[in-house]
Amino acid sequence: MRNIKHNSLIILTFFIFAFSANAQHKTVEEVEGKAVGETVENFIATDADGNTFNLKTSLKEGPVVLLFYRGQWCPVCNHHLSQLQENLDLIKNKGAKVIAVSPEKQENLQKTKSQTGAEFTLLYDKNYKISEDFDVAFVPKEQLIELYDTRLDADLENAHSDNSKRIPVPATFIIDQDGRVAWRHFDRDYKKRASAEEIMKALDKI
Repeated sequence: MRNIKHNSLIILTFFIFAFSANAQHKTVEEVEGKAVGETVENFIATDADGNTFNLKTSLKEGPVVLLFYRGQWCPVCNHHLSQLQENLDLIKNKGAKVIAVSPEKQENLQKTKSQTGAEFTLLYDKNYKISEDFDVAFVPKEQLIELYDTRLDADLENAHSDNSKRIPVPATFIIDQDGRVAWRHFDRDYKKRASAEEIMKALDKI
């Protein structure tokens, strides 16, 4: 009898903890995005090919154009990344490096690379550390999660490092060599993205 009560208590504690942890996750209305002028915390992450990327090291070579995308399942993301790839040489000529970040695991980064032809770095945001620092990670509404999973084959519960099903606002940030946000494009409407032209104009002012 004691074992039954003990096991029941463990199960109840688990569900309370899980509920509390999920309740702490932000909605899309609550995320604000890191502001211009704010310092960016250094991060180290793994790219699509298993290589290690270090922001601090990269900034020694020039500014970083850091953008967040939702996943290989997102047609708007794939179109955006393809457009940036088409203008990659022009952005590089400004002395900048393009880094795209997603909560999806490495195998899905490879799918994005294949679908978009991206020759820039695609990073796996394990445990949402990067998107949390930039305040772009949120939990979509349940009906949207169902739509993403059934119609777009997102599989949010298994494609990420945990089952919180969070995704990022597809924002773009330019980080200067001092490690601060010099420019940003932040819009909760996932269809509105920073164009290559906007990014290059912003780089000219840094």
